[in-house]
Amino acid sequence: MKGIILAGGSGSRLHPITLGVSKQLLPVYDKPMIYYPLSVLMLAGITEIQIIAAPGDVPGFQRLLGDGSALGLTLTYTEQDKPRGLADAFVLCAEHIGDDQVALILGDNLFHGPGFGEILRTSARDVDGCVLFGYPVADPERYGVGEIDAEGRLVRLEEKPARPRSNLAITGLYLYDNDVVEIARSLRPSARGELEITDVNRIYLERGKAGFVQLGRGFVWLDTGTHDALTEAGQYVQMLSHRQGVRIGCVEEIAWRMGYIDRDTCHRLGAALSRSPYGRYLMDITSDARHDGGATRTEERA
Repeated sequence: MKGIILAGGSGSRLHPITLGVSKQLLPVYDKPMIYYPLSVLMLAGITEIQIIAAPGDVPGFQRLLGDGSALGLTLTYTEQDKPRGLADAFVLCAEHIGDDQVALILGDNLFHGPGFGEILRTSARDVDGCVLFGYPVADPERYGVGEIDAEGRLVRLEEKPARPRSNLAITGLYLYDNDVVEIARSLRPSARGELEITDVNRIYLERGKAGFVQLGRGFVWLDTGTHDALTEAGQYVQMLSHRQGVRIGCVEEIAWRMGYIDRDTCHRLGAALSRSPYGRYLMDITSDARHDGGATRTEERA
């Protein structure tokens, strides 16, 4: 399965702080925002990832992440000259996707929960159709909303309904089979001139091929696209780091735990950042593993 991170757009809801930098390069506590969606794809077992960025922003991502080889990944980049809807990602990245399945994640989304890595890997295994992830929210009218039947099967999708039939928002993480490329190409643009992801998902639903995973109690899904949401996400990450020692979105650690890089490589990556608590954390966990004889996998990390 290939991965796509949609990190384009102007970040206008965060102006003026995004006037000079991509939103997805802003910090969420101790790491750049893009580390969080990147970590989700890594936990799903995806190592070939294309990042979509606004014109002029690609060099910033390249300075941060390079070609991904330091993390055992293959990262490529493409520009989106203007927002054309989420489904435009599949048209832009058709060559990257090739004949494979694909996962799309929005560059400003943060996910965290028990066993999330295993949920991702199970969901990404042999996708036939699409897999959507739902999360209960207090204000579903702001989102695409999924309605499920008594057996948990998805039966209806609505985009920002005035009177939502459920409180299950469709999150910014989507898994698709290879048909998604042609489906996206066949869409008529909306009144806003965009290719809407909900239209893609409805086609799969009409075909009886829309799977649904509900992220319920114990899970957190955050969209960091506003000033308040960005602050709240940073506070959440900080709280877990201070109280539980959990580092959400630590891509170097995930690369090691998933076997993309070895322990010594992870330690060297930490040493290069040794003046920061983040770097010292990487050095500590890899040093502990040396003493313990190996790494202990956790629900969060792998």
